[in-house]
Amino acid sequence: MRAVTFNVTIPGYLVGKSLGQVTEAALFGGLSGLRLSEMEDPPLPADDWVRLDVLKAGICGSDIGNLTFKASPAMEPFGSFPAVLGHEVLARVTEVGSAVRRVEPGQRVAIDPVISCNVRGFRGDLHCPSCVSGFHATCERAGNEGKTVIGDRRLQRGLTMGYQTDLPGGWGERMVAHESQLFPIDDRMSEKAGVLIEPLAVGMHAALQSRPFADGPILVIGSGPIALGVVWAVRAAGFEGELIAQTKRGHEAEIARAFGANDVVSPGDEARQALIETGAEAYLPIVGDEVYSGGGFPLIFDCVGSNQTIKQSLRYTSPRGRIVVLGCAAEIRKLDLTFVWARELEVKGYVCYGLEEWRGERKHTFEITHDLLLETGASVEQMITHVFPLEQYRNALSAATNRRRSGCLLYTSDAADEGLGVDLGGRRII
Repeated sequence: MRAVTFNVTIPGYLVGKSLGQVTEAALFGGLSGLRLSEMEDPPLPADDWVRLDVLKAGICGSDIGNLTFKASPAMEPFGSFPAVLGHEVLARVTEVGSAVRRVEPGQRVAIDPVISCNVRGFRGDLHCPSCVSGFHATCERAGNEGKTVIGDRRLQRGLTMGYQTDLPGGWGERMVAHESQLFPIDDRMSEKAGVLIEPLAVGMHAALQSRPFADGPILVIGSGPIALGVVWAVRAAGFEGELIAQTKRGHEAEIARAFGANDVVSPGDEARQALIETGAEAYLPIVGDEVYSGGGFPLIFDCVGSNQTIKQSLRYTSPRGRIVVLGCAAEIRKLDLTFVWARELEVKGYVCYGLEEWRGERKHTFEITHDLLLETGASVEQMITHVFPLEQYRNALSAATNRRRSGCLLYTSDAADEGLGVDLGGRRII
């Protein structure tokens, strides 16, 4: 099968860090560790595994961070390379093992890419505490080999598909997955909505874990799919108060309003004015930036995780308020944490998805997201702005990296998309 693989090496890291700002060839081209190549289809490891044809796959901000070597190296021990990238995936079941009961051939499925203890081959009492609790995204065996055997070796380390050498991600034509990772998609749901289940579930997990919501107002910072997904998820989860979204570009502002934001502001003066309208007063210290007292936002979702947005969140949150960090925050230089203790703030991070308490049941975030998409009728497809065939993966990555130039928000793929004229059997990279 054809697949886009990424290999991490010390020479590749040095080339990417030194030449990446000069030429994209060092990041996505011939000088990089990224390749479109032919590879063997992975075998089904056991009778509770499933073979899949990829229908659609997305580019995540974490993919860009890793390919451009801007992500923190702290998570490096929990991946293995070379790997077929891509963890936002919609696929069709083509073959099931004899013990599979959750899905059947022909069904479309969203794939939970997290490699849990179950996927690693550890059963029952051998599950780690995170997997026992239903929050497998923090599986405590991610740095170790598993018991599952793929081909002629045990499953190598890795936290998610797309960053694991034995389980190809969605930037290829085919995949295998454990049946516990698969969630059927209703026939009424479009494929463009189906491929968004994974990123939307990230926002839904944060929204559900943040309940009960404060009276408001809530501020959501970010312009990408996770931030817009949070806006939708907070509303879908029942919040009826004032919700303000901070975005950078016009089409993102329109989507935020469509998803339930009462108001949309730009970073800087507009965001400051929104803070002042909560009752905050501005003060200027002898040295340093303006600070505020009174008012503020009791709940802020930071879906960027940069120095600037974390700094803003710390200053904009009301006393005893909560900051939810969803952006891939890493090493932050000269970060002033004064307001964490001076305002008694709670800073909470969330990753991926898990088992949630919802309407008297315990359900996977993917199931809740899927059902609420149908229930609310949200037109999430408008988040998809660009489509590329698999062979144009370099162009796709360039557009995703240079969003101001390309105007992209998210990428998706489909053999029937209008105006492309390129048929790759339904398998494209976004």
